[in-house]
Amino acid sequence: MRRAAVGIERGGGDGGEDVDVVIVGAGQAGLSSAYHLARAGIDHVVLDRAPRPGGAWQFRWPSLTYAKVHGMHALPGMELTDADPQRPSSAVIGEYFAAYEDRFGLSVRRPVDVTAVREGTAGRLRVESSVGAWSARALINGTGTWDRPFWPRYPGQETFRGRQLHTASYPGPHEFAGARVVVVGGGTSAVQHLLEIAEVAAETTWVTRRPPVFREGGFGEAEGRAAVALVDERVRRGLPPQSVVSVTGLPLNEAVAAGLASGVLDRLPVFDRITPDGVAWADGRHVAADVILWATGFRAAIDHLAPLRLREPGGGIRLEGTRAARDERIHLVGYGPSASTIGANRAGRAAVREIRLLLARDAAGISEAAVASA
Repeated sequence: MRRAAVGIERGGGDGGEDVDVVIVGAGQAGLSSAYHLARAGIDHVVLDRAPRPGGAWQFRWPSLTYAKVHGMHALPGMELTDADPQRPSSAVIGEYFAAYEDRFGLSVRRPVDVTAVREGTAGRLRVESSVGAWSARALINGTGTWDRPFWPRYPGQETFRGRQLHTASYPGPHEFAGARVVVVGGGTSAVQHLLEIAEVAAETTWVTRRPPVFREGGFGEAEGRAAVALVDERVRRGLPPQSVVSVTGLPLNEAVAAGLASGVLDRLPVFDRITPDGVAWADGRHVAADVILWATGFRAAIDHLAPLRLREPGGGIRLEGTRAARDERIHLVGYGPSASTIGANRAGRAAVREIRLLLARDAAGISEAAVASA
C-alpha cells in the first residue's frame, strides 16, 4: 500500500515542505534510490516531470519492442518477469515501473518540473518546482538525459525544405514510407532507425562523425567494467560524460550483420553543409533528402542544478563516487558511469549509504550542540 498517493502537494512555508531527501526523476535511477531510502527509513519524496510511471521509457517509439531493448536490468527487490518480447518497451517497462512504485509504496509526485535547486537556510537545500518548493538536507538527481536531445548545427540547416526530427520524437518507420532519409549519428539508436526505415523508405543514407566500430563476440562483466572505467575517468576530471556505448562499440547481432551485408549500414563521413534539398560535402558530393533524422544523442539534464555552481572548468560535474565534489549534499545517479540500468541500481544504493552518514553526522552535531548549551 502506498505511503503517499501519486499527485501534487504544494510545498508549505517560506522554506518549502521539509524532507530529508528530495529525489529528482522517477526513472531507474530515481526508483532505485527511493527503494534504498525507504529501506533505510529516511524521509524523502520523488519529484517526476513525466505524466505517468515509466521514466524515459514511456516516450520510446512503438517499434522499439521489449525484445530489442539492450541490457535492461531489473530494479532492486522486484524482477521483471513474463514480459512479452513483442510488446512495445514503453508499455512493458511503464507497467513494470508502475507496479514497482505500488509494491514498495514509493512517494512519487507527478507531474512536477523541478526548475532550480538553490542554497536554502540552515545548511539545507531549497528545491523549487512548478508546484512549489521543498527544503531538503540532501538531493539525489536522477534526471537522465531524455529531456535534453542534442541537435548539432551545420551551415544551411535553416534552409532545408524537408523535415528534421530527433530520436526523441522518432515516431517509428511508418512515417518515412517512400522518403529519402538521411540518418545522422553513430550509436545504437541510429542503427535501429536505419534497419527499420530502410524497409519502407525510397532511400537511406547513414552519416557519422567517426567510423562506427562493431563489436563481435560476447560482452561480459570484465568488458563492462573496463568501459565504465573509461566514462568514470572523464567524470572524475570534471568533463562532460560520454555514453558507455561510445566506448563499447556497436553490438554485431544478426540484424546488424544483415544490414552490413545489404549495404543499409554503409556509412559516409558527416556532411559539411545542408542544402534546401539535401546534404553536401566539400568535395562536391550531394545527397538529396526529404528527411534528416538526428540520432545524435542526449546531454545530461542538470540545468536545474546551475544555481549551486557544481560544474568544473571542463564543463562537467566532478563526482566522488556519486557525490558532487563541490557539494556533499548532492548525489548524481544515472550520470556518467552509472548511466545504465545496472549502474543506476548500484549508484542508488551507494548514494543512500553516503546520505545516511551525512544525516547521522548532522544529528550528532545537533546533539552535541544541545549538550554544550545545557
